[in-house]
Amino acid sequence: MATAAARAQFSFATLLAATRGRIIARPAGSLGVTSVTSDSRAAGEGSLFVALAGERTDGHRYLGTAAAAGATVLLVSNAQAAARAEELEGIAARHGTGIIAVSDPLTALQDLARAHMRSIPSVTRIAVTGSNGKTTTKEIIGAILGRVAPTAMNEGNLNSEVGLPLACCAVAADHRYAVLEMGMNHVGEMDVLVDIVRPDLALITNIATAHIGLLGSQDAIAAEKKKVFALFDGRQTGFLPEEERYRAFLSAGVRGRIVSFGPKSTPGFGGSESMGLGGTIIHWEGSLVRFPLFGPHNLANALGAISVARELGVPNAEVRDGLESVTPLFGRSQVIEGAVTVIADCYNANPDSMDRALDFIESLPWTGRKIAILGAMRELGDETDAAHEALGRRLRFSTLDALMLLGPEMERALEASEGATAYRRWFATIDPLASYLSPFIREGDLVLLKGSRSLEMEGLLPILTAGEGGARC
Repeated sequence: MATAAARAQFSFATLLAATRGRIIARPAGSLGVTSVTSDSRAAGEGSLFVALAGERTDGHRYLGTAAAAGATVLLVSNAQAAARAEELEGIAARHGTGIIAVSDPLTALQDLARAHMRSIPSVTRIAVTGSNGKTTTKEIIGAILGRVAPTAMNEGNLNSEVGLPLACCAVAADHRYAVLEMGMNHVGEMDVLVDIVRPDLALITNIATAHIGLLGSQDAIAAEKKKVFALFDGRQTGFLPEEERYRAFLSAGVRGRIVSFGPKSTPGFGGSESMGLGGTIIHWEGSLVRFPLFGPHNLANALGAISVARELGVPNAEVRDGLESVTPLFGRSQVIEGAVTVIADCYNANPDSMDRALDFIESLPWTGRKIAILGAMRELGDETDAAHEALGRRLRFSTLDALMLLGPEMERALEASEGATAYRRWFATIDPLASYLSPFIREGDLVLLKGSRSLEMEGLLPILTAGEGGARC
């Protein structure tokens, strides 16, 4: 991906104006701020450290750490500025760090990102949202556009009310494109994200049941995702899957063009063939594209990215090369080959993505055992029990050799899968599962690792990739 050279994005005066803050201390230097972070471990020379209060810790505990690492400016709350007045005075004196106090650091960060995006109107903004596949689709679009011009993207999945503003603060005036993923898990979050970005193009990957427990229903999810089009004024373009069942609702009343994507709609698409774990051959505009990501779900992501690229006039050769250059992110459609082959798809899980993952591994030809290690599906609210019971009923007919189920919620799936031919075990927590796996896994196995992020199932990878006899991939 092409990137703009690092340079000062914000002067101290700009920070004060955008955040509507008050000065606790001025920075000793005058070079300005080159980066913005809410993680003290990422603070360094030229950085603005935003002290955010989270579920597990409070960034105000790490003000001294960030300043010692070279942070140019600290953004703190008024309440903490009063409570820590002596500490802040000492930090400013020792390190020459600037300090700004605001009513709420998160709101101030969002205000800074909003003002910054307004200051660079030459950048074309592409927003990507949806229940599943948004991070991968963002990466594919970025891989294509980065071949033709400097392109900014969210790092990893910095897509939330915290992550998106941080990503926007890294967009520079000499970027031509900014590909920005937007995620949400509560009502109103999308309003904030869309207002910060004001996208020129916006793509919805699908409407599924991710976070349904926090939003209440799939209809509510669709209503929130539709807000990605809310600030269109007639000049913008939205992209929707051709067979999305909420398509009519999502497109109704949108002030702008709506473009369909998919096998029937994406320009130039002439079919595809699966290469199993090796990815997909895409026939496009008379060429064979070797797309490295596997499965129909990733083909859908690729077709959405192609449609966006065509809308922006990207040459065919660059589209093809961009598609072929894509690599999976950690824990997303990641294939780890070795004595044991692992499909690591453990970044999230909901009924739709679980079904797709199981369909794929069941369809693969394989000479060894096929094993699925399935973690609980979280954030489903009132649908939790029904969703896990439905998964269990589906597992009754699975052709897999063994099923390992993780998490309290998965006990429902175990009970509902009674009668399955596959060997089944359930574990409430990950430690006994890890102990059980070590002697169970053997060379030649194909293992699907799939579950919600909160289970931290990537912790099983050292066991799985060691294989029988300690062989490593």
